[in-house]
Amino acid sequence: MTSTTETPTREELVRRAADLVPLLRKHAAWTEEHRRLHEETVEALAGAGLLRMRVPVRYGGYESDTATLNDVMTELGRGDGAVAWTASVWAIPGWMVGMFPDEVQDEVYATPDVRVCGTLSPSAEAKPAQGGMVLNGRWGFISGALHSHWQEVIAMAPTPDGAGMWPVVALVPIGDLEIVDDWQTAGLRGSGSVSTVARDLFVPQRRILPLPAVLQGQTASAANAQLPMYRSSLLGVANASSCGTVLGLARAARENFFERLATRKITYSDYAHQGDAPVTHLQVADATMKIDEAEFHAARVTGLVDSKSASGEPLTLEERARTRADVGAVCQLGKAAVDVLSMASGGSSIYSDVPMQRIVRDMYAVNLHALMVPSTNFELYGRVLCGLEPNSAYI
Repeated sequence: MTSTTETPTREELVRRAADLVPLLRKHAAWTEEHRRLHEETVEALAGAGLLRMRVPVRYGGYESDTATLNDVMTELGRGDGAVAWTASVWAIPGWMVGMFPDEVQDEVYATPDVRVCGTLSPSAEAKPAQGGMVLNGRWGFISGALHSHWQEVIAMAPTPDGAGMWPVVALVPIGDLEIVDDWQTAGLRGSGSVSTVARDLFVPQRRILPLPAVLQGQTASAANAQLPMYRSSLLGVANASSCGTVLGLARAARENFFERLATRKITYSDYAHQGDAPVTHLQVADATMKIDEAEFHAARVTGLVDSKSASGEPLTLEERARTRADVGAVCQLGKAAVDVLSMASGGSSIYSDVPMQRIVRDMYAVNLHALMVPSTNFELYGRVLCGLEPNSAYI
């Protein structure tokens, strides 16, 4: 399949994302209340081409690098953290589609602006069957499932020699799975990260790959083998794809703070204008510097992944561990910046019509994601720096 779609520049894609910010903010309250993205939002993402960034050019995609993806997700995060989070999640399993044989990609990418949700948790069982495997199990935290066409799932299956078990990745149409509406949460409510269930679901062998190969970025696609976008490990790509939501939320908090500053005083003090108080100056400088530091770590991880992808040189073990640490630093610094700004926003900021309270809860939720928890990621990096073997396969 060949496409003549002109590939937009990074600046153009970022501009398109920035242009969507008013729409995302308009629907943010609806999105949170209904625990899913607004249909107009999904259509707008597709219309702007933002669902094609990590799709091969031959299927009408842009093969954008992770630095572009980060900048786009940052703009979306300024509008609504749940939208940015869902879009970044779609980008990661969407990239994983390129690990599968070309015939599988033909099947998946036959849907324009296809949306693929997924997980890395092997919470299901796969039993060999004639021509494939039969899946049974349940997966949680499936962001964007309600708007997806396919899901990438992980299950434990017998190894080829039958001597043990190992995780495999499978691609299944979302319509083949049962959706459990269990996403009642404090943060990222709009991501609609429901659970999905497989019951005696047959998956043909062509749509199944061993997870260890996918983690190492070993594509089964002849057409993708030499594309820079596919010359990296899965976790390197995932880490580089995950920072934008945090940066966008932090920037949104800063914008919201300054939008309200002119009309705020410091209650029970002599400051009729909050902006006149030295404590405010210290707070906004502190938060801004933390955002700047978070942007440094995002730029470092995307720069590393993109440069190694372009050269074809694999990431070293230390570099792979550092990508996890960089994401942890982005999360830690982004949350710290939001904490400062929210505490400086006064009691009125807890009203539901003030975006700050949603930003705080969304940022907290991001920091709880198992692959983004700062302390876990720092420990992993420290182990490697100390010459120890990593205590995780997700590196």
